[in-house]
Amino acid sequence: MMSHLVVITAGMGSPSSSRLLGDRLADATLTALGAAGQQAPEVRVLELRDLAVELATYYTSHVPSTKLQEAFDLVGTASGVIAVSPVLNAGVNGLFKLFFDLLDEGVLKGRPVVLAATGGTARHSLAIDQAMLPLFFYLKATVAPTAVFAATEDWGSAEAGLVRRIEQAGAELAELVTTRPATDYADEFANVPDFASLLGN
Repeated sequence: MMSHLVVITAGMGSPSSSRLLGDRLADATLTALGAAGQQAPEVRVLELRDLAVELATYYTSHVPSTKLQEAFDLVGTASGVIAVSPVLNAGVNGLFKLFFDLLDEGVLKGRPVVLAATGGTARHSLAIDQAMLPLFFYLKATVAPTAVFAATEDWGSAEAGLVRRIEQAGAELAELVTTRPATDYADEFANVPDFASLLGN
């Protein structure tokens, strides 16, 4: 039984093109699941700009806030993940990279993921192959074959090509979550006392 899909978006605006792309990919996935006779899972959205302070604090303190841990747990129990970042300086933005750097290594292992990015021009699409794919391969995610890049010109009148790519990626994610379901992540060190607790004893 599928649990939920998670859309992780690192857009900085409200609304942002990254959030819009993530929402459309989620809709396409639900449509494909429905066409296959599968029950539609709940879609949960993580806006990383809302976790900026928590991410910075965890990076320096190594202690996640309750809010951030809940976000990590949401990813670790997801049936599928849609990860979207704006492209900055030929790479993903800092919040996107920081979130996945801080995520436990095993969380995405075997978990179906669609990668997507937004940017000003088509040349920014290289960031998916050069920055996103290596990261998610390292994290051992099951990455859908079709990644989606949306340039500014793709929205509006020139949207037909973008719609086709979104539908293809959504169909691939739907197939992956159905045929290659992920297991919930469990931290093997979760019950090990931390160093401060050991000193207190």
